[in-house]
Amino acid sequence: MFSNLFLKSFRILLFPFALLYWLGIAIRNWLYDKNISRSTSFGLPMICVGNLSVGGTGKSPMVEYLIRLLREHYPIATLSRGYKRKTSGYALAGPGTTALDIGDEPMQFHKKFPEIPVAVGEKRIEAVPQLLHDRPDTEVIILDDAFQHRAITAGLNILLTEYSNLFTRDFYLPTGDLRDLKSSYKRAGIIVVTKCPPQMTEADRAKIIKEIRPLPTQPVFFTCIQYGTPYHLLQKHTSTLSENLEVLLVTGIANPKPLEELLEEHTASYSVLRYSDHHIFTIDDLKEIRNKFTALSSDNKFILTTEKDAVRLQKFNTEIIDLPLYVIPVQHHFLFSGAQQFNQLVINFIQSSGKREKHIYGQKE
Repeated sequence: MFSNLFLKSFRILLFPFALLYWLGIAIRNWLYDKNISRSTSFGLPMICVGNLSVGGTGKSPMVEYLIRLLREHYPIATLSRGYKRKTSGYALAGPGTTALDIGDEPMQFHKKFPEIPVAVGEKRIEAVPQLLHDRPDTEVIILDDAFQHRAITAGLNILLTEYSNLFTRDFYLPTGDLRDLKSSYKRAGIIVVTKCPPQMTEADRAKIIKEIRPLPTQPVFFTCIQYGTPYHLLQKHTSTLSENLEVLLVTGIANPKPLEELLEEHTASYSVLRYSDHHIFTIDDLKEIRNKFTALSSDNKFILTTEKDAVRLQKFNTEIIDLPLYVIPVQHHFLFSGAQQFNQLVINFIQSSGKREKHIYGQKE
């Protein structure tokens, strides 16, 4: 409690820097709006999943949702920046790829959907032609966390904002979490309010829509977190959360609070080892995890982590083989029967885009 209060007070003191940050992104957006800085479009449907803030709004589960929706109908690929990887430049995931090569979230996509091309590149405008050269049959590209990357024009922007931290109530870095102008929401084709209470009311829904003030062409959807059945990281068998279970939660994600609330409700007790977002685990971390787990008093206990953390822990497969280390999957669940409309909007966008024009290194044939 004290640490959170101190952090908030400290961030308020950084208000002058937040104003400078706002000025910088305002100038940058103005340059693109006035076509002084140029944005490039490619001859195929591109769907951008992004947000206006730093932190976890559910971008990775939304990318996975789109993969599941589209993979049976179109040759699709994903393109991410590859945050906190140990490489640079363009890379396409292959059989020997690790999270250190492409980043944890792209690695998560690669492990769950090995048939889908997963590429990374800091400069997406250069990475797209390389991806199309490597996988020329690609008809749809999902751009992960690229809403601020205005060098590329995506045909459909899906903007996520978290229920407990709506962009309308946030402020700019470093005082708040915003990394783009609040007014940038107008560039979105679809807005999704994520991590909502499952029992959210129609009155709350209407209140938030009024606060966001979407354009007439911007549908607003609401989703809650839906957790799947935990599975063993290495052996893949499943287990369940129960009222007589003690859990050690290991997280290196931006916002573990929803997962902590799940454990509060469905287990006897739990403790947490929190690491920074995208934390690269070390042998010392593994020792800390093992010691913390050993100290748990219950005989009925296991370690739980997220899918994003799991791809960074799997490199220790020989060191953790004896540990009951389970991974909990997460998905978006649309509230107010919104899934069918959302799905149809995405399909309609692709169909209206028509057959893509083939490119060689970004040049039309």
